[in-house]
Amino acid sequence: MPKNTDSSLVKRVIYIFIGSFIHAYGINALLIPHNLLTGGLTGIAMIIEYFLKIPISIMVILLNIPLFIAGYKIISKRFVYLSIVGIVSLSFFVALTKNWTLPIKNPMVAAIYGGLFLGVGSGIIIKNRGSLGGTDIVAVILNKHFSVSIGLVTTLFNFIILAMAICMFDIELAMYTMIAIFVSSKAMDTLQEGFNHKKTVIVISDHSKEIARELMEKVGRGVTFLEGEGAYTNTPKRLIYIVVRIIELSKVKDIIRAIDENAFLTIIDTKEVEGKGFDLGDLY
Repeated sequence: MPKNTDSSLVKRVIYIFIGSFIHAYGINALLIPHNLLTGGLTGIAMIIEYFLKIPISIMVILLNIPLFIAGYKIISKRFVYLSIVGIVSLSFFVALTKNWTLPIKNPMVAAIYGGLFLGVGSGIIIKNRGSLGGTDIVAVILNKHFSVSIGLVTTLFNFIILAMAICMFDIELAMYTMIAIFVSSKAMDTLQEGFNHKKTVIVISDHSKEIARELMEKVGRGVTFLEGEGAYTNTPKRLIYIVVRIIELSKVKDIIRAIDENAFLTIIDTKEVEGKGFDLGDLY
């Protein structure tokens, strides 16, 4: 295996450890003291601990064993290996932080901050091609073989958790659990996008060649020319098409304005990009 591949793998594992610690701390310090649950298989493990007093750290591993076997056969070895790292490290840190608490008495505050910790932790893990097992593996299997939306599978599991929360406690605590799950989901999405969010920029200018050359040299992104024509003047126009990360957008605009302050720019949110220069983020 090439040295740079080894280095990349080590970095991913370290980040998965960090994400697992943050996730575990959120569970023990914020959710459990207020009888709140999280989504997925970890939420089911928490319910089992409430009733049977079996530690979450043990239940998380036991519940995931059959899923790891299925994932190994159906998805990919890499995905399962990094998922095992995630779930084993989560179990370790859940046991380590079992008695760590924060002096928060308001369950609403605990739900918000707990969801934030869980979302950030999960986001770090997923960003590094790992997972926390459970519903992630089930969702990927169903998506790969039956084209079922991963989001739909996760949502259905979370509804089951909420129904259990209502039966176990009351509607108010179930509502706080729902808030924690919602905040966790949003935090995870925000972390996934973050500075990696993409923008498509379309430029109309009489200096398109010069602008394109500067963009390729100074931003390092590929540029495509699109042929157009002014509807009023019938003048041929060469449009510039470029996709950049949001942190590069300011530099792109500065380059364009320095060459042609009258250039017409259209900036579009871009949900997904696949190709050279952009990480495909393929979990399979």
